[in-house]
Amino acid sequence: MLATFMEVLDTSVATVSLPHIAGSLSATTDESTWVLTSYLISNAIVLPTSGWLSSVLGRRRYQLASVTLFTLASMWCGAATSLPMLILARVVQGAAGGGLQPVSQAVLLESFPVERRGQAMAAYGMGIIVSPLVGPLLGGWITDNYSWRWIFYVNVPIGILALIMISTFVEDPPYIARRVKAGIDFWGLGFLAIMLTGFQVVLDKGQEADWFGAVWVRWFVAIAAVALVAFVVRELRTSAPIVNLRIFLNRNLATGTFLIGVLGIIIYGTTTLLPLFLQDLIGYTAYNSGLAVAPRGIGAIISMVLAGHLIGRYDERLLITIGVVIRGISLLMLGHLNLQMSMGSVVWPNIINGLANGFLFVPLTTLTMKTLPKELIGAGTGLYNLLRNMGASFGISLVTTLLVRGEQKHQTNQGAHLVATNPVYWKTLQGLTHYFAAQGGAAAHARALGEIYLGLKQQAMLLSYIDDFRLLGYLSFFCIPFLFFFRNTGAKDRPAPMGH
Repeated sequence: MLATFMEVLDTSVATVSLPHIAGSLSATTDESTWVLTSYLISNAIVLPTSGWLSSVLGRRRYQLASVTLFTLASMWCGAATSLPMLILARVVQGAAGGGLQPVSQAVLLESFPVERRGQAMAAYGMGIIVSPLVGPLLGGWITDNYSWRWIFYVNVPIGILALIMISTFVEDPPYIARRVKAGIDFWGLGFLAIMLTGFQVVLDKGQEADWFGAVWVRWFVAIAAVALVAFVVRELRTSAPIVNLRIFLNRNLATGTFLIGVLGIIIYGTTTLLPLFLQDLIGYTAYNSGLAVAPRGIGAIISMVLAGHLIGRYDERLLITIGVVIRGISLLMLGHLNLQMSMGSVVWPNIINGLANGFLFVPLTTLTMKTLPKELIGAGTGLYNLLRNMGASFGISLVTTLLVRGEQKHQTNQGAHLVATNPVYWKTLQGLTHYFAAQGGAAAHARALGEIYLGLKQQAMLLSYIDDFRLLGYLSFFCIPFLFFFRNTGAKDRPAPMGH
């Protein structure tokens, strides 16, 4: 959990520090976003290969090497003297962190019997849930009071403690020691890297370039699509694939990875929208918006404890349904926000939103891996985490695109009513014109029009945020029918290991 906490923390801790990083390294804010993108790309490439790497290197050695490299790369990030140096360090950091989550999950799932996996995943889930909430708050506080460099240096003591714990307690299962080491599938790794890099760059930068209106976006999508087809063909035909795609024949794994991808869209879409809403429309500072969102952690901790006790006693599908419904309700509550709201109007939906986390992550991970043989759990957790990250990237791009396009649509629709024949508009315009004229100065009529346009823009943006929150709420309920595809079997019903 320590290693995972450190890795997940670094996906969010730098977000509030980008303006400071850009200013310190003489870069534009747009250029500084590559600090986030470079990390995500290298992280995504390593995620699906983590099962293969842990079987070749040994799970314990791979985890120790990943934590060591991640800690050293964090020190390199903090000491960076230029933006290219920082981006290169983030690439190394993301590659080292790619295996931490799936390997940690595989260790836990194999170390505990089926009936105790829920409690183990609940303890592990504390790191997954709390770190994205702590990240923006911690990053903002460190940046304001010290320097952005310390958001990376803070990983060093955590990494050292994780190394001590892993070297003391983690052991390789016997089947990894007996496994014959296979050669590296360079072709598969190359196709995978091209596909995921193209996918990630398009999602991160597509909105800025007007998506398919840009020639380079069309080229990147085409190259990524060709690489995807080549990757699938290669992995299905080679005798030693770097990613065992045949494990998707396992119904629970296929269903679980699909659902975690959808939940990635919902969860990361929400965490992207709320700070933007609070800062752009309500006028909160970065730190205050973090305070308003942070209570989600209270609900998450409560639900993690509850879910750990309930798994094994109740059907996981029932617990996931409860989580999905809670998530949907909280998002529909956020769909009723307005410009005159109090902080409590954000805090309570966030607490309810956090309550969904324990009923989603813990039982979904447990049920997804429940029918996999132990030999395939490492590969399964790698693909599971990859789909979650891809869903997160898609979700962030989706909500930001819909936010911009929705604002334009609502502004056009509402602007059509601002005509001289509309008595409300005409009365407001005359009143504002007289007010600005009484204040003194020229162009009272133009200032009145500007004030009306500002109000129109705010209302259009508010309606666009509401549309996004409600869409994510409906998408939560969309997950429920897919829960019937799960097989809720015990350990004795597990299938034999699937060959290549």
